[in-house]
Amino acid sequence: MTRQTDAISASILSANFARLGEEVDHVLASGADFVHFDVMDNHYVPNLTIGPMVCEALRKHGVTAPIDVHLMVKPVDRIVPDFAQAGATYITFHPEASEHVDRTLQLIKNEGCKAGLVFNPATPLSILEYVIDKVDMILLMSVNPGFGGQSFIPTALTKLRQVRQIIDASGREIRLEVDGGVKASNIREIKEAGADTFVAGSAIFGAANANDPQRYNTIVQQFRAQLAEARF
Repeated sequence: MTRQTDAISASILSANFARLGEEVDHVLASGADFVHFDVMDNHYVPNLTIGPMVCEALRKHGVTAPIDVHLMVKPVDRIVPDFAQAGATYITFHPEASEHVDRTLQLIKNEGCKAGLVFNPATPLSILEYVIDKVDMILLMSVNPGFGGQSFIPTALTKLRQVRQIIDASGREIRLEVDGGVKASNIREIKEAGADTFVAGSAIFGAANANDPQRYNTIVQQFRAQLAEARF
């Protein structure tokens, strides 16, 4: 099975929200592929971030790139249609946050979006056996969800290899995304373990000179160079 094309998904959690449209324009112009939304409700995770209005605002601003919405909310189903109508491309959620995982996946698809599941570092993968036919993306958390800027948990590499085997055995075109502590120094080994979609927030937005309009080019180019070196 051929892997999906590598995609860098820039997490706006680390962006300057006072200049969000400009920030997203610059990071996409620098070579990022997706815009990643970390949606937290101060219930499922101990933090509160953004909602559908921000997604809609970026679409109205002119953003046409895929928007990759990671829901860290409970319950899930109520907010899915709002994000779909606001312009989300992918909507992923945690199985622990849904009473009926199959139904939530179908709801996302019925709303016209691609659907995915998110697995925390200690969440087992067994549920994939029953819903793999409805999944377009599998997101592995390489940190515990709730806050940006955390360090990559090394055992995530073992889990990545397991998910890659599951995807390849399914014969389906499913993106394998990793979120948490992704940076230029580890993105190669993350790809070699099986990932094809890489969420980076602080590594991109926190590593740049805010006065330089080309500020994100260097870090995105470093990511691309490391990905090109990956062997598997």
